[in-house]
Amino acid sequence: MSYTVSRVQWEQAAPLLKNVREKVFVYEWRIPKSIEFDRKDHFANHVLACHDKTQEPIGTGRILSSGEISRIAVIRSCRKDHVDRVILQKLFTIAHEMKLKEIFIYCPLEATDYFRKFNFDTTGTVFMEAGMPRQKMTCPINEISVAKYYLSH
Repeated sequence: MSYTVSRVQWEQAAPLLKNVREKVFVYEWRIPKSIEFDRKDHFANHVLACHDKTQEPIGTGRILSSGEISRIAVIRSCRKDHVDRVILQKLFTIAHEMKLKEIFIYCPLEATDYFRKFNFDTTGTVFMEAGMPRQKMTCPINEISVAKYYLSH
C-alpha cells in the first residue's frame, strides 16, 4: 500500500483528523470524546497520512510547541504497513524545524519498548489517564536521526 504523510492545519483538516482519531481512540480504545479532543488541537502541528489511491485518511499524529508528541493513531487495517513510523518521522522533522531541545510522549505502558527503539527513555512514575496506565518518555532532539527513521519505511 502506498500513502502520503503531510503536515496539515487543524482548521482545514479537522474532519479528516477526527475521522481517524474517532475510529482508533473513541471506538476502538473507548476513550471519551471529551478527553480525546482538547484545546491543544488548535495549537498543535498535525500530520495526516492518506492512502494514495483512495485519498482516505489512515493515520495522524500531532506535536505541540512544548515538544509533546501525541494522538498518534493508525486505522487497524493499515497498522502492518508501518504508517506509525512514517508519522513519527514527520513529527521528528517538525520538532527539528521548531528547534526543540527535547521531545516527549505520554505513552500507554505497554508501548514503552516500542518508543525505546526511537531513543526515548522513561521519566517519572506510571500514572493513569482515561483508565489506562501511561508513562512519560523523553528524548533529546539531538539523539533523533530523521534520516535513520526515513530509511526504516
